Amino acid sequence: MSRGPFPAENPSLPPLLLPPVDADRRLRGPYTAGGAIASALASIARPELVARYDIELRAMAPDMHELIPARRRSLASHLPRAERILVHAPRRTLRLSNGFAEFVRGHLADTGPRTLVVENMHEADPTDRELLAVLRRRIDPGLLTVVAGEHGVSDEPLSPEEHDARADELEREGTIGARLGAIPYHREHGTDPRKAVEAFRFAIEWCLDAGCHDAVAELGLRALPLTDPAAEPETWWRLLHSTATALGALEREEEAEALFDLARRESISPATHAAAAYSTGMLKVRHHDPARRDLNAALAWVNQAIAISTLLPDPRERAFKLGFDLNGRALVEVRLGRPAKALELVQQAVDLTGRLLPDEHPIHRMVLLANRAQLAIMLGRPEDALEDLDAVIAADPGYPDYYIDRGNLLHRLGRLDAAIADYETAMRVGPPFPEPYYNRAEIRFSTGDHRGALTDLDHALELDPEFVDGLANRAGLLVALGEYARARTDVETGLALDPLNPYLLCALGQVEMAEGRPGQARAAFDQALERSPSLAAAWANRGMLAFETGDPEGAIADFTRALEPGADPALLFNRAMALRAAGREEEAKADLTRAMELAPDDDDIRQALKS
Repeated sequence: MSRGPFPAENPSLPPLLLPPVDADRRLRGPYTAGGAIASALASIARPELVARYDIELRAMAPDMHELIPARRRSLASHLPRAERILVHAPRRTLRLSNGFAEFVRGHLADTGPRTLVVENMHEADPTDRELLAVLRRRIDPGLLTVVAGEHGVSDEPLSPEEHDARADELEREGTIGARLGAIPYHREHGTDPRKAVEAFRFAIEWCLDAGCHDAVAELGLRALPLTDPAAEPETWWRLLHSTATALGALEREEEAEALFDLARRESISPATHAAAAYSTGMLKVRHHDPARRDLNAALAWVNQAIAISTLLPDPRERAFKLGFDLNGRALVEVRLGRPAKALELVQQAVDLTGRLLPDEHPIHRMVLLANRAQLAIMLGRPEDALEDLDAVIAADPGYPDYYIDRGNLLHRLGRLDAAIADYETAMRVGPPFPEPYYNRAEIRFSTGDHRGALTDLDHALELDPEFVDGLANRAGLLVALGEYARARTDVETGLALDPLNPYLLCALGQVEMAEGRPGQARAAFDQALERSPSLAAAWANRGMLAFETGDPEGAIADFTRALEPGADPALLFNRAMALRAAGREEEAKADLTRAMELAPDDDDIRQALKS
């Protein structure tokens, strides 16, 4: 944990934003560098700027909470840890980094250009590596120069007793940051394994709550060998479960499953075996590689969890764990194509929780209602779904993701203004993320505001350049706007991330067709339809290609497939032109008549009917 070789000043660079920052995660764990920057700037930045990015600043600088009042809160912030059951998605840290970059950019707009020097990046936690990448990407280099060093001076070795003394000193100081980095490090190398385990336990729990999964995985894999499952079964299981949860979030499912196998070998606790079975089932059904998902194995594991949980003696513990297990089995049933059965299971969980835990675990109840809403949508009961989502948002108005769910439902119901209002609320109540901009872009596109849609998609991809759905939609929009080179760049970027994505393949076909390569266009459309046989856009575009290359019958067949989801005046017009070219005039007039009914102000359809 030493200083690197950077000079404090460099006359060729703008003034320093703050003194050089040490990123060594052994100092303060995740956001060691980010926390130092946040702590320095929060005391001098405009108060309204600090208030606007309170979540991001408080996450990165946990010892500065008195200086950074919490303006935006979700229900979880008011609950005991045992009831904060939601595990942050892996992209949570990207949200925080984006918000923090906007905070820094706003501060620099007040101060002018600055240089940020960060040392010991080779020892940085992935959160700080991600943060620096976002700062470089989102802040004009003319405003912020980032100088990062990957190598520092080696530490002088300490004896175990010296590590103990250093840990004791840091504990007396009482900072959270030290408890996330330096104290676990020194305790691990000290003389008392029990103190090391306790230090690791605090850091792991804090990091899991914060969504810092890389840190949880690293700390947990270091802590477990120091913990005796026979002497400290509860501590050992909590460490193992947290570590496996983080590994699963990091797409390291096999390592997570190996830990649950270890739990099954070491423990005879029914609750532990139930939780391990449930978690293993979720690994099987949610594996990041669809080819490696095993729904039958998932069903077997989650049924085992249900069987064990049913026998737990404490009625409240039984209700809580069984609610989890029933909800997990519902996910498996959905993946097996049985949403009605899934809804029965979620309803059982809702009833059980309401009967035995009426005043406990509000987040658990909200998760069940949100899942019941999604199942109601699948089963064609949107009003029931809307009622559940209204209840969830009323219970936790500070949680942004549920606004996305309700906005999507309102969009499907044609209530576009209400949907946009939900998307814009999601933008405000939490750190920035791409989905609300992506979804608002869809509405803007559908209402003819193509430039507004492009602005939203541009911002979504500024927040997350690897957002594949955003790349696919922007590529398609750029084709419609005639910007083929930009569209091809998006397609190529997206296909490098997801080589078989049908929407990207469809957009590739559109680019190839626009640039006069019909063979390549046909191949791309064919690939898209192999991956998604119901993709109407691919059928429609392949139909256009067939028509333009002299195959009206092929065009008719493809347009017919494109029309299967429902009548569309543009597709009916295109099929009418293909029918007319094939000499099938009566059918062409029927399509044009129907198109005119749907779009009575369309001059092209009116002219075609007259000819």
